[in-house]
Parts: sequence; structure tokens; C-alpha cells
Amino acid sequence: MENLYFDIKVNAALYSKDPQSSALGKKILKQGILMLESLGYEDFTFKKLGKEIGSNESSIYRYFDSKHTLLVYLVNWYWSWTEYRLVLSTHSMVDPKRKLEKALSILTEPVRVDQRFDYIDEEVLYQIIIAESSKAYHTKDVDAENEKGFYRTYKRVVQRVSDMVLLINPDFEFPHMLISTVIEGVHHQRYFSKHLPSLTDFEEGKNNIVRFYKDLVFKTIQ
Repeated sequence: MENLYFDIKVNAALYSKDPQSSALGKKILKQGILMLESLGYEDFTFKKLGKEIGSNESSIYRYFDSKHTLLVYLVNWYWSWTEYRLVLSTHSMVDPKRKLEKALSILTEPVRVDQRFDYIDEEVLYQIIIAESSKAYHTKDVDAENEKGFYRTYKRVVQRVSDMVLLINPDFEFPHMLISTVIEGVHHQRYFSKHLPSLTDFEEGKNNIVRFYKDLVFKTIQ
């Protein structure tokens, strides 16, 4: 199953030309991820990216109309990939508690590189998700972008895991609030562990972030 071919589909409204359809597009994604992580969203530009990949800035605009849409594209790609991992890992499980625990592992543990996508470094992309993904939807255009389906994959992941919560406790009132809080909280705690360690209880080798959020979920839904 792990070698099963899978093609990540991203909302076509996010690009002018599908970057996964060409060598240049894949190069834009691969180097764009590395530069977004190293420079940060604010200092990243298509001009810098074009120089790095040896291509005109205008060639990047043939794929994406702005660095914002590139960021939202990458966030979409990440959540589509996460949804695939959720489905693959839990579809054959019968015990609802084991299924939810596995889903929480996927949402809370650091990711590893998936060899099926040589133009995406998932470990580096995860660092972008931690540090920059909120900028994808903390924008004045969020409502219009939501109508276009820009955040559909993220919402679908939350829905899938919320449904798992309700399998355990059908009377629980706040499954979406709980799971979205877990996802965003994990990102905050991993960011704090690197930059503001006094705000977290992270300890190397103890898996505290994963343990904390699993404990939080199961105690909350009892």
C-alpha cells in the first residue's frame, strides 16, 4: 500500500498553469518551498525565485499570479497529502478509538519525506505550514477565497477527524472546534519549541506535543 501511486490534486483556481504538469512548474514548487522556508513569506519574491531557478520572473507568473496564491497552493497540497495519509492509514480500522488515535498521530507528529514526490520536500513544507500557513487565510480576501474553495482540503481534513470523534461520542457538541484547535495548537507549540521555548513544555525525545494533544482530545470527549 505504501508504494501505491497517488497524484495530489489541487484546486485549479489557484494556478494559471498546473505546476505539476511540467518540469519548470515542479522546479518552481521545489525551490519555492526551500526559499519560503529559508527567507520567510515577507522576504520571498518571485524575482528571487526566478534568479535561483535560472528562469525569468515572468515565467513564474505564468503559473501563479502572486506569492499568496503560491503559498495557498502549497498549503492545499499539504492538506490533500495529509488527507490521503489519513484515509490510507485508517480505512481498514474497525475500532473507533484506534482510528482516532491514528488520525491524531498523523496530525500531531512531525512529517517525513514521501519519496513519491521528488519535487516536494514534505519536511521543509511542514516547517512552512507551522510558520506561514496562517497567512494563507489571515487575509482581507478570505471570504471570497473561501467561496472559491481555496481552503476546502483543510476543512475536509477537519471534517474527517471530527467524524471520528463523533463515532466515539455522538453527543459531543464541539468536534470541529476541538480538531481545528488541535491542528493550530500543534503548529503553535512546534513554533514555540524552536523560538519561544518558555511558552511550551517540549522536551527532546519525549513526544510531549503529541502526547498532550492526544490526552486532551480523549479526555475532552469522554
